[in-house]
Amino acid sequence: MNKILVANRGEIALRIMRSAREMGIKTVAVFSEADRNSPHVRYADEAVCIGPPSSKESYLRGDKIIEVAKLLDVDAIHPGYGFLSENAAFAKLVEENGITFIGPTPEAIEVMGSKLAAKEAAKKFDIPMVPGSEGAIKNIDEARKLAAVTGYPILIKASAGGGGKGMRVVNMAEELEEQIQRAQSEAINAFGDGSVFIEKYVGSPKHIEVQILGDNYGNIVYLFERECSVQRRHQKVVEEAPSSCLTPEKRKAIGEAAVKVGKSCAYIGAGTVEFLVDEELNFYFLEMNTRLQVEHPVTEMITGIDLVKEQIKVARGEKLSFTQEDLQMRGHAVELRVYAEDPMNNFLPDIGKLLQYKKPEGPGVRVDDGYEEGMEIPIYYDPMLAKLIGYGKDRTEAIARLVRAIEDYRIEGVKNTLAFGKFVLLHPDFVSGKFDTHFVAKHFKPEYLKAEKEDELEIAALIGAHIFENKTESVTAKAAVATKAGRSNWVKNRSSYR
Repeated sequence: MNKILVANRGEIALRIMRSAREMGIKTVAVFSEADRNSPHVRYADEAVCIGPPSSKESYLRGDKIIEVAKLLDVDAIHPGYGFLSENAAFAKLVEENGITFIGPTPEAIEVMGSKLAAKEAAKKFDIPMVPGSEGAIKNIDEARKLAAVTGYPILIKASAGGGGKGMRVVNMAEELEEQIQRAQSEAINAFGDGSVFIEKYVGSPKHIEVQILGDNYGNIVYLFERECSVQRRHQKVVEEAPSSCLTPEKRKAIGEAAVKVGKSCAYIGAGTVEFLVDEELNFYFLEMNTRLQVEHPVTEMITGIDLVKEQIKVARGEKLSFTQEDLQMRGHAVELRVYAEDPMNNFLPDIGKLLQYKKPEGPGVRVDDGYEEGMEIPIYYDPMLAKLIGYGKDRTEAIARLVRAIEDYRIEGVKNTLAFGKFVLLHPDFVSGKFDTHFVAKHFKPEYLKAEKEDELEIAALIGAHIFENKTESVTAKAAVATKAGRSNWVKNRSSYR
């Protein structure tokens, strides 16, 4: 394998290209007109523009991507995550054109791409499932009967869903018909498939996923778990490895269950098996993501395994070079997804120019990004700016390093989630590990960040006044007074968050 085309953009494209370069493999970037000056375009050995800014006319044009690959004698295509990474038809088209797809087989993507088909495959291996429907709901009468047996509250989910789309919580029978119709409508608009099914709603769940790797010789291992419970709009914002709640016995059990899910579809490459975990640490299979995950760096940090290199090795026919017994966890890693979003306005995406952009450095800090100072944040794509990772010998040190990195990060020109990330990391429930997927809804209010910012401005003003007036009284004392007069309970008590 001498040349790889990366069918993606931004930070993940750069991430893949760096590992490929270390392996002596040349890379090809494809880019839209909006990304002409993107770092991943300059980093690649070759780069080709494939269309206008809209992803439908560029990064989702599989035919154009394959055309470029054939023109430049590419050996393999890495899809990254998002875009075409879980598109079975694209994976099949790549193979039909004599190019290696760095990922699972089209058949595995197709099976695991449907939540219902994935459940059916996993059931054969006795994987624990959340109680609910066996298949798609055919009509409202069937839904009513099933909901009555399952018991409220229930969760309606789109079979082809993801990112919280086509998902509705129903607390009582009177809401059922309306919520099913809404879920179906949203699923059709988002995925072109209105199939929905019913599950028992697990009230205070943790979202825990297991990283697996498989080769072409039937070997599958698990690289431990990631805790992904801090979410907004059903999308992850803070992830860590390992989870602070699992016992060694549960860790082994959930890991082995993930391997069974992989075996159920003869999985090849890197994949992630997702579970819901309740307060008693019972775990239930949710779905499988047949690609590299956004949060894969925390697994790399605690295992020392480069997941991209392993994907490439498997794709070129090599056996896994390690067994389950060889794998060990070392230390702890926590990741914050840094988005160009306004946490004080319902996390709405923001666009604009990066007037200042300075990345944090130092021990235990990793930044995976695809932007530079002066670049415009386009409206066409996911608003993630970077993945910021803190690593330490234990969870306490990892959190402390990530907080320090957040404070050292300088982003001006667009709203971002750095302050929100710091709020999460310093919250007592996060520090103690006693949190679930409702963390943001339970604990976060925009005014907390506003109060903190106002306190910081007041302290800065006092310091400025002191310097200007050349007074001898203690600035520290004044700052303490300003802090004590915080505008929310969170600000008043924030010393306890440290």
